[in-house]
Order: sequence, then structure tokens, then C-alpha cells
Amino acid sequence: MARAPVAATATVRRTADRAGRVLRALARRRPHRRPGRRKGPALELAARQNPYARALGLVGVVLLGAWLGLLVVGDVRVPVGPMNTTMTLRPSLTGGTKINISPLGALELNSHEAPLRLDVDVDRLDPERSQALVEHPERLAGLQDEVVRDVEHGTLDLAVRSCIAVVAGASALGLAVYRRPRRALAAGGLALCLLAASGATAFATWNPKSVLEPKYSGLLASAPSLVGDARSIVSEFDVYQKELARLVTNVTKLYDVASTLPAYEPDPTTIRVLHVSDIHLNPASWKIIASLVKQYAIDVIVDSGDTMDHGSTAENGFLDPIPNLGAPYVWVRGNHDSRETQRYLERLKNVHVLDDGRAVTVAGLRFAGIGDPQFTPDRSGVPGGDAAEGLAGARLAAALREQRAAGTPVDIAIAHEPVAARGTDGAVPLVLAGHLHHEEMEVMKQGTRLRVEGSTGGSGLRAVERQYPAPIEASVLYMDRDTHRLQAWDEIRLGGLGLTSAEVSRHLAEENQPGATPSPQPSGTPSGTSP
Repeated sequence: MARAPVAATATVRRTADRAGRVLRALARRRPHRRPGRRKGPALELAARQNPYARALGLVGVVLLGAWLGLLVVGDVRVPVGPMNTTMTLRPSLTGGTKINISPLGALELNSHEAPLRLDVDVDRLDPERSQALVEHPERLAGLQDEVVRDVEHGTLDLAVRSCIAVVAGASALGLAVYRRPRRALAAGGLALCLLAASGATAFATWNPKSVLEPKYSGLLASAPSLVGDARSIVSEFDVYQKELARLVTNVTKLYDVASTLPAYEPDPTTIRVLHVSDIHLNPASWKIIASLVKQYAIDVIVDSGDTMDHGSTAENGFLDPIPNLGAPYVWVRGNHDSRETQRYLERLKNVHVLDDGRAVTVAGLRFAGIGDPQFTPDRSGVPGGDAAEGLAGARLAAALREQRAAGTPVDIAIAHEPVAARGTDGAVPLVLAGHLHHEEMEVMKQGTRLRVEGSTGGSGLRAVERQYPAPIEASVLYMDRDTHRLQAWDEIRLGGLGLTSAEVSRHLAEENQPGATPSPQPSGTPSGTSP
């Protein structure tokens, strides 16, 4: 169990004394009475304390005392498998669980919704226990049960200690403020009730499958395999225990190699698609894309347009790195890409330009797309707006139906504008778009999933127009090699101009959640059909 340092205890005591003096002065304030004079009705009314202010003051004392109690004695040292951890409850508006794996970064899990957050700090790896696992890999088979037992004991110990901490803190501060034992006991009881209500809320909203969709930050953003690949996740139903053991096992391996992150091991049964969009002449995007292609073993890159900013011939040299990115490049024209841009890309090696519903098979998947009908940098023409985009979407949908009738159904459709992409609902399982400079995902009425990518160029030069630079966003889509359906996806978010932050969020398609039944196919699309 952790002991608070003397300096921290003294600081907390001084803070509590100051708060006690202020709150006591407010609570005991009385109007001055002259000797020999009886109080009139007005003075008696003024002397009465407002019950709402009194209740609000008590709640303030309870919350402050409970927080101080958790701060001083509310953490528990718990061995979890080969790791020594510290578990702590912290006040929070969103709840959830945060696992800090210093110096590698952190994982955030949306495990519950309550005004309390569980912080788990991995302090160190026990050399003897970790070495025993390395030398005797057969012990990993029993690690699952060991980890679950350790976590259960730790959370029980944390719950008991937290109850004692909040009651003691609220009672002590209540006694310091009100100088009455009954009021102090009331403050302690109210703190216990609030903690119990928070615990009940956390229990009612507990989501053990949150380990399937973690958010990574720090160096862990480059190791999403820490919680398993998409194929292994969707095939296991005993979610919480197995994934918890997997997490501990992989963290053990990370520490064993001196915190060097392992390469992301490609799953041979999964096709990886890197979705980028709205690069807007940002030269840093090519290095980022090349790095993601190598890190995730990408099979094909899809660019949903606005690679350029003005579409001029002077900008064409910007496209020259594309053939050397390490994967085939599938591209559709955006509203900032000119016809000249499109013709230049058509001459580059390893690039597949899609327009007017043209279909092509790349990396085992069949793609079809249409270029944006509008070129907005050209001020001589009047943009057609949503009507033009709707017509483009209808043309793309007609081409998709023709492909299906010919026995070569399209797996992924691509359009730059989401308005055009929505016109393909029911004609294809998945459609990709961009244009909005932020990520969106939805399943439309007839079953087609629409995925809108953010700006992989951080909005280009527009990034300097805002107070905070726009983030650089991309996604890795995991496609089943047999059914060609979206299995899972990782949302990658990097800090914009001048920032160095990184986050990776894992998501599963609803039909691939453990225990879920497959969602219906878009109308008329054969299930599991491949070209």
C-alpha cells in the first residue's frame, strides 16, 4: 500500500485548514445583537440560514473532503501477473479506464460511464516473474486466470480503501468546518452514499468489450497489435479475460526487449487498406503514408481526392513520390484536382485512376469510383452544388449495378464528396469519401457503410489559419479476404503543424462484435462473392 509523502500530507492539511476556516465563517455567520434587545421578526428571518445554501455548503465539504481522501490514501499497489501496478480512483466527468505504461504511453478504455475514472499505472516489471515467463512459455497458458484473480483482488482492495478514504476525508473536513460531530458524520455518510451511487452507475454501465476498442497514445500509437489483430479479436468470445491476459503478455514482451516496440505482425487472412484524403499539397503526407504502409503492411492505398490545392500543372511534380510509397495507389479526383492532375496521375506507375464508374481489381479487392464533377478553384465556372454531386452519385451507382450484373461485384466504391457517395446506398457494401476534413462513419438505410476520412494533409496551408492546427488523419481498414467485408478499422490521428502527438483508436464493425449476428448485406449484393 502506498504512503503519502510528509510534504504532500502537510500541503493537504494546510489546504483543509484554510477551506475549513472559510466554510466555517460562512456557516456560523450571525447578525450582531445588541444587549437587552429582543430580535424582531425581520432579524430572526435574517438569522435563519438559507437551507439551499446550507445543503450546497455540505455538498461542497463532502466533495472536497472525499477528493482529498482519495488523493492521500486512495491508491493500491497490486501485482498483476509479472507487473507491479498502482490502481487509483479519480473524479472524472466521463469515467472510463486509463492504463499508463511508462515510458511507452497509455491506453484509454471506455469501460464505464460514471463520475469516477480508474487509473492503472504500470510501475515496473518484476524481473523474476517476467524471466520465468520468458524461460517457460508454457506458463503463459495459466496467465489468464492469474491476471483475472489479481485484478479482482486489486479492485476489491481498491473499493474498500476508497470507501475508507472518502468517508475519512469528508468526515475530517466536516469536523474542521462545522465543529460538530453530527455534521461530520453526516458528511461522511453522504460521501459514502455518493461513492456507492458512483459504483452502482459504473457497474450498470460496465462494458467488458471496451478492450476491443482502445485508444492509444504516446509510443503505443505505433503498436496497435498490443491488444491483438482484427482476426483474433472477432473470433474470441470470452472477451474480457482473454484480452486482459493478452495485454499483460504483450506488455511483458515490450519490457523484456527494453521497451522496443515490436513490428505489427500482418495477419495473412486480412487485406489492409490505407484510406487517405484531402492531402492539399502537404509534402509531409508522403512520409507519413510511406511509414504507415511499412508499419501496417498495407496492401493498397485509397486516396479519395483533393490531393492538390489549385490543380495547376505547376503542382504536378508534387505527385512524383506516389509510385514509391510501397503499395498500389487507387485515386479519384476531388474538387481541388483538375483534369490535368488526373491525366498526370494516369501516367505514373502503380497508380489506378478511377472515374465514371470504372472498376479495377487491386490486392484482391474490386474498386470503382467517380471523380468530383466540380472543380472549385476555377472561378470561371459556377459550381453545380449538391445537385451535381447527386447526379455523380447516381452514375456511380448505375455502374456498380452493371458490375454486379456482370458477375464482378464491386467491394469498395470511392467518391470525393459524401453527397455523391450517399447515392451508392444499396449498391455496394462500403463506400469511401473525404472532403469534410474530419472523420465520419455510418451505415446508411439500405446497408451500405459510408466511411468519410479526415484530412491526411492536416488541411494543407489552411492549418495556419486556425488557432490550433488541424490534425493529420488516416485510417487502416481491415478487409476479410474471403467475404471482402470490412472487419475492423484503426483511426490514426497525428498532431498537426508543430505538434507531435499520436493516437490510434481501434474499432470493430457491428456485425463483427463478439456474439453479434452478421448484418444484412446491401440489397442484391451476394454474400461472400469474390471476382
